[in-house]
Amino acid sequence: MNPLKKLASQTAIYGLPTIVGRLLNYLLNPLYAYSFSTTQMGVVTSAYAYVSFLLIFLTYGMETALFKFSQSETDKQKVYTTSLVSLIISSFVFIFLGCLFSSSIAEGVTFKGHPEYVIWFAIIIGTDALTAIPFAKLREQGKAKRFAIIKTANIAINIGLNLFFILFCKRVYDAPESSYKPLVEMIYNPSIGVGYIFISNLAASLITLLLLSPEILKIKFVFDTVIWKRMMRYAIPLLIAGLAGMVNETLDRVLLTHLIPNEKDALSQVGIYGSCYKVSIIMTIFIQTFRFAAEPFFFSHSKEKDSKKTYADVMKYFVIICSVIFLGTMMNIQWIQYFAGTAAFRTGIKVVPILLLANMFLGIFWNQSIWYKLTGQTHFGALLTIFGAIITIVLNIIWIPKIGYMGCAWATLICYASMMIVSYFLGNKHYPVNYDLKRILGYLGLSLTLYFIGTWIKTGSGSINLILNNVILVGFIVIVWKMEKNNFKKLT
Repeated sequence: MNPLKKLASQTAIYGLPTIVGRLLNYLLNPLYAYSFSTTQMGVVTSAYAYVSFLLIFLTYGMETALFKFSQSETDKQKVYTTSLVSLIISSFVFIFLGCLFSSSIAEGVTFKGHPEYVIWFAIIIGTDALTAIPFAKLREQGKAKRFAIIKTANIAINIGLNLFFILFCKRVYDAPESSYKPLVEMIYNPSIGVGYIFISNLAASLITLLLLSPEILKIKFVFDTVIWKRMMRYAIPLLIAGLAGMVNETLDRVLLTHLIPNEKDALSQVGIYGSCYKVSIIMTIFIQTFRFAAEPFFFSHSKEKDSKKTYADVMKYFVIICSVIFLGTMMNIQWIQYFAGTAAFRTGIKVVPILLLANMFLGIFWNQSIWYKLTGQTHFGALLTIFGAIITIVLNIIWIPKIGYMGCAWATLICYASMMIVSYFLGNKHYPVNYDLKRILGYLGLSLTLYFIGTWIKTGSGSINLILNNVILVGFIVIVWKMEKNNFKKLT
């Protein structure tokens, strides 16, 4: 099969559960917005910002190390079990410590008076970290369908329980008369509130672990200290890069809670920013699904003589799809904005184009990262993301007190753009790939130009505006098709 066609098919399979799940979560956002205040949603957004950091810390680069060493070691099973045992031990230690110090931790974050939140999240994070290696093994083996089935089950359970607790149980509990009320009163406590979001996540994580038990239990456990040390030497820079990368992605929400003096106003801004961030999630969905398929693809294809040509083509098509997503979202923001929630949440909708563009740059940077991963120079990945983290921290500290969450959005854009540019020049020196910059920059520039044209269209009719905006979108797609028609035919 054409390697690009294979990558596209794998991305589609990996992406199906992610796209469906994220879109359903997308639809849950109005439910949250109409059920909870901006301050309560600030607690949720802030909580998951901490989760992102801890999950990177607990997987400590072992997923990528598994892909790398599965290609270089003769005994792939030993590589798998060594990495799995390592994560099992570290995850159980984390869960134990989280439960032991739950009260103290709750006082130090946004969970004051709710130590049970800390216990739930300790189990969620520990479980998700543990399952990272079985999921990575499925990707390494190309078992995309089993990967997709288990991911879909996780998403279905999580969303199903959210709907059950927040929509069904709450309505029955508040209803004056209902035949279900006695049963609901036995399992539903309105004082838990946003805690039901966490409970749903916890149940989904535990059931996912159960579904992955064949990949965990039906093997002969072998821990090779020599391989583990080599994997850790490779992975530690990736851990540093991952943590610094998470600083770039989520620290802004943490800093918002500390750099705005009034705690209630701070949590409200976090809630607004987090809700509007989800409107830009379509770009993140594509990048995430692409990464699931692309990382093992990059490693497995590295020994092919035309590998660099393939990587250059992948980058071009990646930018094309991201440009369509950016333009498609912004040309339809007139109705998409309602997924952010009530009018109180929609006040932050102006961050969406900034965040879409920022995440596109992050995706381009991630594509470029093959140069330091394939050459084993993972310390460059750490240095690049630390460089980005410094930009993120400095700009957020300067801008948040002045312009609130808008400072977060602009800092994110500048951070990812800077990382992308520096990585490009370093990659040209250490592992040059002849990217088609003329077309890549052309498509990106055209999508931005058409976006600005769309913002100037003011006919006085929302329906006419929407039609004209989508004509612009279709025009962009037609131009891309004509430019790439011959190349697209080669993929089929």
